[in-house]
Amino acid sequence: MKAPFGVSQYTTWTQTFAEDLALYADLGIEHIEVCEAKLNAAKPDAQLRALQESGMNVSSVQPRYHSPFPNSLRALPAAPAERMALLAQSVRLFGRYFPGTTLVVNTGLAPRGDLASAYRIANREFKRLARIAADCGVRIGLEPLNPVYMNTDTFIASLAHADLWHVWEDPEAPQRIRRYGQQLFGVHLSDWGTPRAFADRLLPGEGEIPIVPLLRAARAGGYRGVYTLEIFSDSKLKNSLWAHPRRTVSDGQKAFAKIWRKTCA
Repeated sequence: MKAPFGVSQYTTWTQTFAEDLALYADLGIEHIEVCEAKLNAAKPDAQLRALQESGMNVSSVQPRYHSPFPNSLRALPAAPAERMALLAQSVRLFGRYFPGTTLVVNTGLAPRGDLASAYRIANREFKRLARIAADCGVRIGLEPLNPVYMNTDTFIASLAHADLWHVWEDPEAPQRIRRYGQQLFGVHLSDWGTPRAFADRLLPGEGEIPIVPLLRAARAGGYRGVYTLEIFSDSKLKNSLWAHPRRTVSDGQKAFAKIWRKTCA
């Protein structure tokens, strides 16, 4: 059985939005995770119409602002109300163009280490955002991150919806994935080698993550969505996966096809 495979625009971060659309179309990619940061902030409509015309399914979106609190991608504004207002704008924008998609969010850092207050605020703000998303016909997917990001991007590192790179070291990951199967809005794919830089990843199957058991657990839990190649890197690294976008996406396609055959065996 063929699984729906997609590519996040983080994987081809060094390219423009238009270059991504051309490359993905040329390689037969049917599903895309949009990075809003690649859009013209003032006039995104022409680019979004081009994406509609491409025929690709927008399986998920990485909004320009991901979190109620500052993170490594966006330090300002700092106030949760301002950040969530900007995130709500993204919800409404993508709801107009791509109803049914999922917007990926995380928490950002707890100000002054005040976790009790940060949890209360995040809970309140995400509930409000979820209601807006429901009205717009899209979903909000909370992505807990690997503990290595606890001092830069998140104060939630537990599994309810997460990238395999972030959760694979949890010894109960397969059981948790199976348990949460109906709540999974997406699966990000990359692999783990001890990072040489903060965003250093590997292609699926080239590192230490036991990917096949994790994907089997997702299937057993009822997940039937898109499997999205999300490769972060650092252009300063030797053999950076961002240096050759076409090769990275093509090799990622092949790697996933091989892993999926094992998953279904």
